[in-house]
Amino acid sequence: MPDAAADGDRVAKALARAGVASRREVERLIEAGRVALNGKVLTTPAVKVEAGDILTVDGKVVNEAEPARLFRYHKPLDLVTSHSDPQGRPTVFEALPKGLPRLISVGRLDINSEGLLLLTNDGGLARALELPQTGVVRRYRARARGRVTQEKLDTLKNGITVEGVHYGAIEASLDKAKEGPQGANLWITVVLAEGKNREVRRVLEALGLKVNRLIRLSYGPLALGTLLPGEIEEVGPRVIREQFAPHIAPANLPKGDRPLWKAPAAPAAAGPRRGAVELDRGPRTGRTGRPAQRSRKAPAEPAPKTEYKAGWAKPKPKPVTKPKAGPKRRSGGKPGAATAAPPRPGGPKPR
Repeated sequence: MPDAAADGDRVAKALARAGVASRREVERLIEAGRVALNGKVLTTPAVKVEAGDILTVDGKVVNEAEPARLFRYHKPLDLVTSHSDPQGRPTVFEALPKGLPRLISVGRLDINSEGLLLLTNDGGLARALELPQTGVVRRYRARARGRVTQEKLDTLKNGITVEGVHYGAIEASLDKAKEGPQGANLWITVVLAEGKNREVRRVLEALGLKVNRLIRLSYGPLALGTLLPGEIEEVGPRVIREQFAPHIAPANLPKGDRPLWKAPAAPAAAGPRRGAVELDRGPRTGRTGRPAQRSRKAPAEPAPKTEYKAGWAKPKPKPVTKPKAGPKRRSGGKPGAATAAPPRPGGPKPR
């Protein structure tokens, strides 16, 4: 068993520190009979693990806890924040690139939400950042339909109870409002420190708004930044030590300054095919605004110059003579026949 369990940690804590799952998920694994200690299947999480014990999950031995690692991930829409989904929907962890360690999520984003999702291999760190007592600030931007005033949003600073669930202080600011035929389209920035299930949606719905887009912009000191949907980036060890050391066991603190994982380089854009003629895309002309097409023909080679030695007479150019114009002829006449002048009006003069 990992050295971290030498002081007799509970099984849920030991598995969480080893990056198997969060403590809550470990309890579910135990209930399902998937965790065993020294070959004996556990039925309760109230068991301590001592040094030298062998802990297994689904028959696989749990390795020693690794140094804490943390990743920023831009979760796209239509992905479930779970390792598996009973309904067969695609999950976040199925969409991750290869070469990453086993990771668990810090909190969740529902299938219809997008934005920053933190992933870590340290279940203890994930648990600490999720707890409301830790007070980690989350920032969201919500697009909603309906009508609300800033004064009404300010009432959320005192907390609100929705369907028997109390939510703590929330800061909400109205960023933009645009009137439409079916109500106003609003953009609202929401800042909170609890992160309960579907908190932003439920709170805004209690104010008469319907959220149709939700983006998480930041989680604690980490921001979404310029990550595109589906992109992931590892947080450096120095940042982890400076920002999250109180939530990580000393033995699990990472060393060094550079991340261990880098995203694979994107394939370079394909250049022109070998032997293909590359067109010069000139200024756009014409009604369609399409680039003016240039000729694909290669320019004609200049005629070779004749060299003349000293004493040779250069040939004089032949004079250009214009052909003489022949007599005009009527249509259908014989070649060379003169064309008669047209008769005068009124006919010939009488003699």
